[in-house]
Amino acid sequence: PGLHNYVSVFNEDFIENKNAFFLDTQKDDMVITFSKVLTDTSIPARLKRILEVLSEKMDTPIDIEFAYDGEHLYLLQCRPQGCGTFNAPAPIPQDIKQQDVLFTANRFISDGMVTDITHIVYVDGDAYHALSSREEHYAVGEAIGLLSGMLPRRHYILMGPGRWGSRGDLKLGVRVTYADISGTAALIEIARKKLSYVPELSFGTHFFQDLVEAGIVYVPLYPDQQDVIFKEGLLKSCNNILASMLPQFAALSDVIKVIDVPKSFFGKTLSIHSNSDLGQAVAFLTDSGPAAKLSPKVTNTQDETPFRSVADTQDYWQWRHYMAQQLADAMDMHALGVKGIYLFGSTNTGDPGMGSDIDLLLHVKEQDSTQRVIMENWIDGWSRALAQINYLRTGYMVDKLLDVHIITDQDIREGNSFAIKIGSITDPATPLRLCD
Repeated sequence: PGLHNYVSVFNEDFIENKNAFFLDTQKDDMVITFSKVLTDTSIPARLKRILEVLSEKMDTPIDIEFAYDGEHLYLLQCRPQGCGTFNAPAPIPQDIKQQDVLFTANRFISDGMVTDITHIVYVDGDAYHALSSREEHYAVGEAIGLLSGMLPRRHYILMGPGRWGSRGDLKLGVRVTYADISGTAALIEIARKKLSYVPELSFGTHFFQDLVEAGIVYVPLYPDQQDVIFKEGLLKSCNNILASMLPQFAALSDVIKVIDVPKSFFGKTLSIHSNSDLGQAVAFLTDSGPAAKLSPKVTNTQDETPFRSVADTQDYWQWRHYMAQQLADAMDMHALGVKGIYLFGSTNTGDPGMGSDIDLLLHVKEQDSTQRVIMENWIDGWSRALAQINYLRTGYMVDKLLDVHIITDQDIREGNSFAIKIGSITDPATPLRLCD
């Protein structure tokens, strides 16, 4: 009853609303739009008034959660809006050694990057589901909360089954509050298939706003999916330091694994790169930084954080600029009839992205057809090779990385097209090499 208030019907190239009499739930292709609720009821106005009153009384913009049963509006939760840090897409290196990859993911990926992870807290899904009492399930969450205060802040990650933060059925996931996980750098929810059923994940919804505000990276992991790597056996085989950290929870050592990454992997630390554009995330071992010296029972401030902007850790400008100069130095300009090679665009201004091309101007004199073909083939080889280098560094696949524009003396005299960048006051192209 009342379904027509919440759904519309998709008809090839348009969406229409139907009343209760004409809506056919068996044949119609229905999509949830809340169209009639938004246009034919007082709900939008009532919600607007609620938001205005609560924002005024709390003296801050707010978020609310509510329920509506068709007649009554129930306010479930109210809290101040928060602003999270901006997470840029991280590079997905393609040349990581296979033995260094801990897991990969390719569904519902967001952006983010964490580095210098020194500890992993892994909740074994099979062992967790085998727990027989609510008290044991509660104890897992309690242990997680205590570990949060003992492990180096923002230098450990949490991994485990199902919906973290579940309050009802404890089999759905680990029962924790945000306070219990606030020190983590990343939360990885694992959906392991049971027979033909893949459990639903929370996607961080139980404490979504908190995760956003804190910049905690969230990764949903589906180990049974094709092309996904998850070295669960490796995690289970590592030395577990839970009993030494929390002797009172030693009985849960089969359920909770606390892994000292540098000690277990020859001094290496863990990094996680996540890129929504590519729909990929990867966790891999890498040579350790200063964080590897941190040990449990040392609580760090938020200033000591492994989060870094992509620009801090992958200087896309530097290697592009270097390779552009190498190309200019390697070209036989006399033989090819080239008078000057200039750099412009994002590589010239120092702000390229992971997928940015390298913009070049080639100032040529009169070339015969052979010179032009040789030059174009030579540049094409460089362009394809640079594209492969960029792919190995970032995971972004393009056919070519060079965007080359050819100009003549006449173009420069007449100020045609890209030729105006030579000698420009506002956005000049930088000469990489001029023919003697």
